[in-house]
Amino acid sequence: MVQRAIEQDAAVLAGLALLLWNDHDAAELRNAFSEMLKSEGAACFLAYEAGVPAGFAQCQLRHDYVEGAQTSPVGYLEGIFVLPEFRRQGLAGELLAACEDWAREQGCKEFASDCELENNASLNFHLRMGFAEVNRIVCFTKTLQNRRRE
Repeated sequence: MVQRAIEQDAAVLAGLALLLWNDHDAAELRNAFSEMLKSEGAACFLAYEAGVPAGFAQCQLRHDYVEGAQTSPVGYLEGIFVLPEFRRQGLAGELLAACEDWAREQGCKEFASDCELENNASLNFHLRMGFAEVNRIVCFTKTLQNRRRE
């Protein structure tokens, strides 16, 4: 069963999200989900199996440029995760469908996502779910040092 998350679900979402984004901490994620769940431009969904939270999906509206998209806003899958013991049962597809339905309700004509270049499991999931790859990029950053003034 998939249902839309409410603010009281922030801790459950954070616990699942920590397994996906392990470079964050639980309190940080809980606070972020709590704030996001108050926003009209975002939604989270939880999948349950026998009353146990088995996975989640996070989506939002993006009004800025979305690679390959022709319209705005675009529904965007920010994250999706299913516990290993519940995989291969269609839960990720159900979570994605809930996000897509939400985006349609918001007036979106397109839905987008991304994944890291080396994340083949995510790439394969997206392709199985009907996404088309539109671009591959490598992003760079550097710290700017103060220049000596002469």
